[in-house]
Amino acid sequence: MLNAHWETIIPSMFYKGPDLPYERQRKELIDGDFLDIDHLKGGNSKCLIITHGLEGDSNRYYVKRTAGYFFDRGWDVIAWNCRSCSGEINRLPRFYHHGETGDLATVIEHSFDMNYDSVVLMGYSMGGSMSLKYLGERAVDTRVKGAITFSVPCNLLDSSETLKLRENQVYEKRFVSKLIEKMKVKAETYPGSVNVKGIDELKDFDDFHHSYTAPLHGFESVDQFFAEATCDRYLPHIKVPVFIGNALNDPMLGEECYPAKLAKESEFVYLETPKLGGHVGFSIAGQKYSWMEVRAEQFMKQHQW
Repeated sequence: MLNAHWETIIPSMFYKGPDLPYERQRKELIDGDFLDIDHLKGGNSKCLIITHGLEGDSNRYYVKRTAGYFFDRGWDVIAWNCRSCSGEINRLPRFYHHGETGDLATVIEHSFDMNYDSVVLMGYSMGGSMSLKYLGERAVDTRVKGAITFSVPCNLLDSSETLKLRENQVYEKRFVSKLIEKMKVKAETYPGSVNVKGIDELKDFDDFHHSYTAPLHGFESVDQFFAEATCDRYLPHIKVPVFIGNALNDPMLGEECYPAKLAKESEFVYLETPKLGGHVGFSIAGQKYSWMEVRAEQFMKQHQW
């Protein structure tokens, strides 16, 4: 497990990713909120839409690394920021969660407005969960060819339980701490939008989901949130090729996050489980890119994307 933590933490703390000529566009939403969307435009006919992980953004090392890698190989890139993640707090009480796919749908429609012939989804951790759920819960436009995802908490409840293990609590505490601070910023920026009384007493994800995630996003309970937001229930309905790369030593994934039986029986779901890699790690010694970019490109070529 020591290797798993090193593989997870070192890239997150020390990797910066390349400097990229992002062009930022703010998209106003019909509910009064907004999304900040970063583009790499090269006049290409195909577009890669990258969705970041929990409390990530378009400038996280893994997003920039992927964006630069595929932009250099003939893809335009859209790296979008979930509500509250672009550096400016969002306007509404709600924000985002693992099963929220409405904003991803908006970004995909935005790519259609830009007249791309082909669109491929790339998602990391929570972003992978969003991408897979999106493809499994609705009829998908033929321009969306499929998805490539890594370190995906395919079963959200199982992942949550895994984060409660003593050796993994450092990740849960870090995430919850960041979310608490974000709620405080929202309460200060938009007085009356959220009630942060007693927020510093929240100890874990269950507490946070009970107090904020569930009620702000229309779930009656934390149990309902876990049941409906988890992406594994949607995997059987996917009708385009999707790749899931989950390391066996990922400290944030439990056994139910590796849908091996379903992948074996599915025509469209491809699961690979390397022994090593940690969570959104998969570093290759001496290389500026990771196994994730290399394997993603192989999968794209396999399917002629």
